[in-house]
Amino acid sequence: MIKTQWRRRLPFWLLLCAGICAISLPALALVGPASEDQSFAAHVVMVLKRGGDRAGFCTGVVLAPQVVLTAAHCVAPIKDMRIHYKDDTGRPEIVEVRAVAVHPGFRADALSKRVVSIDLALVETQAPLDARFSAAELDEAGAVAVGQSVRVVGYGLGREGEGTSGGVLRSAALQVRAPLSAILLWAEDPNGAGAGACSGDSGGPILSGDGAKVLAITTWSAGPNRGVHCGAVTQGPLIAPQRAWIDGVLKRWGL
Repeated sequence: MIKTQWRRRLPFWLLLCAGICAISLPALALVGPASEDQSFAAHVVMVLKRGGDRAGFCTGVVLAPQVVLTAAHCVAPIKDMRIHYKDDTGRPEIVEVRAVAVHPGFRADALSKRVVSIDLALVETQAPLDARFSAAELDEAGAVAVGQSVRVVGYGLGREGEGTSGGVLRSAALQVRAPLSAILLWAEDPNGAGAGACSGDSGGPILSGDGAKVLAITTWSAGPNRGVHCGAVTQGPLIAPQRAWIDGVLKRWGL
């Protein structure tokens, strides 16, 4: 188990990045593609969190120089969170967090209670991210159709259960599936090959097929068999219905 004292905070975060959270909290990540995909790298970072003697990571979408959109279940007390990326030389950058806003509709017990949850959060950093990052374009229409092509992007695991397979930015082509919802997007691998979300990819974007807009944020996945949590269904809240909340938080933060 990874343990740390507050006075040794920086070594802890560096150790976490180096190990890519071999001890991982339940999150979601991308299973399937083995190769790296840098086509959306200017809009995506990693969200690190720790709790007790455990540590985990998620993915986040850049909305402004100091704002990242992620899943609400990926956040922790500010002192236990960091934003992570690598600079142009490959050196790890660790950015402290200033503020967190969790969507008022988020329910941590949604699965057990079988209730609707809007699993979204915004994270404001203490310092601006590297200048190579730019804001992702968020969807405003909210119109999706069964069979529509989408692309899921994230830093999560390439192989379920293997923590060291995470930390590589990958993407996979999926397809919108039923049920249609005014709140959630459901997607699956149209080829049935097992691509989809799994551990570490929560908070990552589900993009339109052309990669132009963020339609939803990955928050949950399921596998094809009992005990398998990745590779069958990927799910997340649609962005368009939540634009008022997102814009309201940004305005409150003066951004």
